[in-house]
Amino acid sequence: MDVKITVVDRQGEAHELEAPTDMNMNLMEVCKAYELPVKGTCGGMALCSTCHVYVESDHELPEMGENEEDMLDQAFFVEDNSRLGCQLRITPELNGLKVQLAPEDEEA
Repeated sequence: MDVKITVVDRQGEAHELEAPTDMNMNLMEVCKAYELPVKGTCGGMALCSTCHVYVESDHELPEMGENEEDMLDQAFFVEDNSRLGCQLRITPELNGLKVQLAPEDEEA
């Protein structure tokens, strides 16, 4: 089964993505597959914040792990709805999710 996810890029353009729920992918990997500007420098280990997104829909998301919280504590432009894309596994519950890519650190 595929889910639909909307990702708003840093220019404000919305991209409708389809993501498989049976491949154990995360949001960062899906964004990279669609060639959106998400670096994912650490490879999805919650050791950097280059896949930082703002969750704009009212989805019930898994609790943040300690590594994700620690990383967001050090990230730039953190908001109440900030998450690391690498920590959001693609599951059927994410159907209709809408996120916006956070600004990159260098743009500060």
